[in-house]
Amino acid sequence: MIVFQQGELSVRKLAPEDAHLLVKWLSDPRVLEYYEGRDRPHDPALVQENFYNDNEGVTPCIIEYQSVPIGYLQFYSIEEEERNVYGYGENEANMMGMDQFIGEVEYWNKGIGSLLVGATVQYLIEHQEAEKIIMDPQTWNTRALKVYEKNGFTKKKLLEKHEYHEGEWRDCWLIEFQAVGK
Repeated sequence: MIVFQQGELSVRKLAPEDAHLLVKWLSDPRVLEYYEGRDRPHDPALVQENFYNDNEGVTPCIIEYQSVPIGYLQFYSIEEEERNVYGYGENEANMMGMDQFIGEVEYWNKGIGSLLVGATVQYLIEHQEAEKIIMDPQTWNTRALKVYEKNGFTKKKLLEKHEYHEGEWRDCWLIEFQAVGK
């Protein structure tokens, strides 16, 4: 089922038959360097556990470009516990989070990530009524940060030792997109 489409980019809901794609992408050290960590390659059992067990409130999706599956996207509501971690109050606006990666490395550095982030933000605002969209990329991931900033995200807060990645706790940036007029 198509969630949204913009030009040659489409995002559809994750299906059981997509598991092999996640195993492939999350076994590639080039992808794992940025998502999950090279010390966490995924086999079919780990893919089932992390992507197919009922993750309440998470919408898991496959990214397609020119009808070719190239990556993964998920979006979700930011609930009270996570709001507290990030320093937001209970009465904050409708907040959504998103995570994504392009798993087919030959599609890197072609502007597709920027197109994806922009289209996802537009979808979350228009169809999920998001007023704020947040992410927490690691501080060293300057390429991703440039894409997010290009699409209107701003750094809000340094999250020290926030994410365990490749054997150490790493700093992340809390970044935020504020919907206009919200």
